[in-house]
Amino acid sequence: MLKILTLAIALLVLPAVNATAQDFDKGLAAAQRGDFATALREWTPLAEQGFANAQFNLGLMNANGQGAPQDYKAAVRWYTLAAEQGNSLAYKKLGLMYEMGTGVIQDNVYAHMWWNIAASSGDKDAVKYRDFLAGILTPSQIAEAQDLARECVAKNYKGC
Repeated sequence: MLKILTLAIALLVLPAVNATAQDFDKGLAAAQRGDFATALREWTPLAEQGFANAQFNLGLMNANGQGAPQDYKAAVRWYTLAAEQGNSLAYKKLGLMYEMGTGVIQDNVYAHMWWNIAASSGDKDAVKYRDFLAGILTPSQIAEAQDLARECVAKNYKGC
């Protein structure tokens, strides 16, 4: 009985996962041909449902003013949602947003924190950014950024 129930649930979920991937791919194809309005239309519902790659891409679109007016605060919001799900590209973008003060108050400690998290995910560029910023920060600021990174990871990136 349990096997039948498990199979029935899997058969119900699989079409939804496949439909999500198809909608994401439609948005990707549209963005690649410069049709950002269609990409926005395809990705927004997916992002609102928690699809991290769609959230990240909406962050990019908002940061670059593609498909909608440029809105750095919205970009930070989408990057943050993607980061909360472990999207390592979002970590790096959040580091940049904090370092530049776009969409958030400029804060090199938080920039270092996000780049440290991205670096620990294997992002070589984030290692360079973090190390460059470490040359500007005081030792106590670096320690604070490292503590914040540890706390963020421990909280599964929620509320960072």
